[in-house]
Amino acid sequence: MSDLARVETSRSGTTQLVRVTGELDLSHARALTDALAHAVPDDVTLVVVDLSGTTYVDSAAIASLFRLSQRLRDRRQDLRLVVPAVSPIRAVIELTKLSQVFPVDESAPALPDVPMAYAALPPLPAPAPTAPRDTTTATVDAADRPLERADDDGQRSG
Repeated sequence: MSDLARVETSRSGTTQLVRVTGELDLSHARALTDALAHAVPDDVTLVVVDLSGTTYVDSAAIASLFRLSQRLRDRRQDLRLVVPAVSPIRAVIELTKLSQVFPVDESAPALPDVPMAYAALPPLPAPAPTAPRDTTTATVDAADRPLERADDDGQRSG
């Protein structure tokens, strides 16, 4: 994205927050689409695109939002836009009837205070699996001689 438009992302649980600031027009539409595609991991259930800091959108940017909506719907992810009532782009959002395609809120949801990242960072790797624990137990007598053993299924052997 150029100096006129910027995309920042953060994640809280299964919600991905994407803040888009600056001007979104034909010269940025492709970069916006690419940045949004990379900003949304497969394992989130809700994507919130915060346009509170966006000062201008044109038809190319609106088309990008429609494409994002379709892409997320295909992946069974929900999309919400944030456009304050006093935003300079609110009239465009209302005229294009975006709110009939996905919800448009006036403020971003409260998420824990997490640092914002530019574009998308890969999710943290899952912890390495640990070896299964041996849950076999043994019973011994006072002289430490084995009396019987029980395996995972409770089967006893002597």
